[in-house]
Amino acid sequence: MLVFTQKLAPDLDRIPDWTIALTAEQRTKTRQHIDIPGGDRMTLCLDRGVNISEGDRLISETGDKVVAIVAQPEPVITVTAQTNLDLIRAAYHLGNRHVPLEITSQYLRLEPDGVLADLLIKLGCHVTQEIAPFYPDRGAYHGHDH
Repeated sequence: MLVFTQKLAPDLDRIPDWTIALTAEQRTKTRQHIDIPGGDRMTLCLDRGVNISEGDRLISETGDKVVAIVAQPEPVITVTAQTNLDLIRAAYHLGNRHVPLEITSQYLRLEPDGVLADLLIKLGCHVTQEIAPFYPDRGAYHGHDH
């Protein structure tokens, strides 16, 4: 089984042997088994705290294989609003609930949740369920507990 242990430096111009699509949740895990094209499996064994992002390339422990990471489209709720204030208010309420959230100036994006969708509609937002890549903000204190 192939074991990938570190990110490839951005300045090293290695063509990937595979490209794998990972969900937002999978991109937060530094240790996991992943199916790769051709029916094989790889083990991801990165140091704790390493962030995996779209565009990253990982190198195997033997140095002979490279895998490129892309974001897997997944079910999401995309939230838009008539005004920036309404969008900010929605982000505030979702943040109070510690919801993984993608924040842009045009929309918010979160994992599907009917209760939160109803809340957002009551706040005057427009809610659309779709399949799209999800890039939640990692936050300043990711991994903390209350």
